[in-house]
Amino acid sequence: MPETAHTAIAVIGIDIGKNSFHVVGHDQRGGIVLRQRWSRGQVEARFANMPPCLIGMEACVGAHHLSRKLNGLGHDARLMPAKYVRAYSKGQKNDFRDAEAIAEAVQRPTMKFVATKTADQLDLQALHRVRERLVSQRTGIINQIRAFLLERGVAVRQGQRFLRAELPGILASPPDVLSPRMGRPPVPWRIFEPFLTPSATHRYELFPTC
Repeated sequence: MPETAHTAIAVIGIDIGKNSFHVVGHDQRGGIVLRQRWSRGQVEARFANMPPCLIGMEACVGAHHLSRKLNGLGHDARLMPAKYVRAYSKGQKNDFRDAEAIAEAVQRPTMKFVATKTADQLDLQALHRVRERLVSQRTGIINQIRAFLLERGVAVRQGQRFLRAELPGILASPPDVLSPRMGRPPVPWRIFEPFLTPSATHRYELFPTC
């Protein structure tokens, strides 16, 4: 596509990939005047040489970062939920058709857009997601240990604090309660015991107590 065609571009749809971006541009009448595949390293340089235009993207991984960059270049970058873009896709799915559907969807006056997150908002979101994953893993480990113990007739009340309080005594149980094989390493609850002891609280020091 010649560089002179950039002056005719009014709307661009970008299908974001890990290493390559598929770009479709429309003119004021809705005709396709740009249809290219760019590498990640080319995107900012290409848009820096374009007149300001409306740019649509799905709100996926990496879209908020790119949206901030494009807005900083003077473009009007907007993010949309993927489920709202799907209705504008025509024909068999491929990356260029996805980009074309995005370019169509971003022009709709009734489209519901996603606000571009700042770097601070993304940092906070990442912390919450990591915390959620850690809490989920810890809950799964606790429930697994309780199930192992219940198979041996040892019932522990639900909750981290109850297992943490009772685990030392359970591990010291006589062989008729907990066999030597299960009472010494390697066994599942000894492997995961750091998750249940105060020494592991540093894993959660970035987050409030749950």
